[in-house]
Amino acid sequence: MIARHISATVKRAARHYPIVAIIGPRQSGKTTLARALFPRFAYVNLEAPDMRLFATRDPRGFLATYPAHAIFDEVQRTPELFSYLQVHADESEKQGQHILTGSQNFLMMKNISQSLAGRVAIHTLLPFSSGELATHRFLPPATHWSHPVFLGGYPRAVISPGESPTQWYGNYVQTYLDRDVRLLSAVGDITSFERFLRLCAGRVGQIVNLSSLANDTGISHNTAKAWLSILEASFIVFTLQPYYKNFNKRLIKSPKLYFYDTGLACWLLGITGEAQIITHPLAGALFETWIVSEYYKWRFNRGDRPRAYFWRDKTGHEIDLLVDETGRLFPIEVKSGTTVGGDFFKNISYFQTLTDTKASAVIYGGVDTQQRFQTTVYPWREIDRLFTQSDRIAR
Repeated sequence: MIARHISATVKRAARHYPIVAIIGPRQSGKTTLARALFPRFAYVNLEAPDMRLFATRDPRGFLATYPAHAIFDEVQRTPELFSYLQVHADESEKQGQHILTGSQNFLMMKNISQSLAGRVAIHTLLPFSSGELATHRFLPPATHWSHPVFLGGYPRAVISPGESPTQWYGNYVQTYLDRDVRLLSAVGDITSFERFLRLCAGRVGQIVNLSSLANDTGISHNTAKAWLSILEASFIVFTLQPYYKNFNKRLIKSPKLYFYDTGLACWLLGITGEAQIITHPLAGALFETWIVSEYYKWRFNRGDRPRAYFWRDKTGHEIDLLVDETGRLFPIEVKSGTTVGGDFFKNISYFQTLTDTKASAVIYGGVDTQQRFQTTVYPWREIDRLFTQSDRIAR
């Protein structure tokens, strides 16, 4: 098993909360992690019809059967259970009683916020980060950033024997559409939803334009908005919000669209090999998506919420990733090129004229670390070192 960087965070939470929830996309490793961290806990899969029926028809009897030290897997399938979990947690007054996992954020968060507020620690487990994969001795070291971008981070896509990533992602999408999306009343046309999903992949790293997505899919604007929320709730995509502070400039105020996993985005784009990425029109956007998603993984694995934005004005100046911890800004530019050029620094220099920001960074597709005035240039392999610096400076 590849060690998950979030492990210590989850174990620590179980010492301070009666309930710990591990949420994240389907097949990101939530069940494997929960059972590895709590090997003596009973395991209950609530996707099994008999166990789901037990939990929904007789929640008191269910919790009497599993009063403590139990893992409830895919608990979003039994929303009736949450209120009873609240009562049980209050009565037991003990920490680390139940571990919940779920792959549908909107159902989990709605029920948790209503019933379990203050009683549950919520942690997000995304697919493998580059730092986690670097510890796997059977994976050959990547020589170009296109390799991790194409491979993605889903455990079975990375380490499953006898199945290529392309095959695995195809099966994953079909399972997602059949098992997850069909459960949602907001989706009536699965074929159109799949088209919408592919169109989102074609707009990765771009400003969200719901009208364009709706027109190209053949759906209404409100439907496009609802479907994007479903993709966010099931941890397929996320939106990076713009930094709003007005530096006497007209700013872009719509979010940018990213996928949590670039391997999935590549499959949806019809990319079947890493060599295709290098010449693909969306090569830069895919590299940027990988960097931003790695930042999210890095934060979630530490038990922290991402505190980053992008910044763009109406004249085209842009900062790809703007870390803001306590009001101190740390701008990061993302460049897929392998050779450091002067254009790598122009947006950072412009941003620094508008703010009191001094330290900054560029992460690029090359292999050398450089220092250019107050900007550190990081190669793509040193992504974790970049985020460590950004966290230290922005605090």
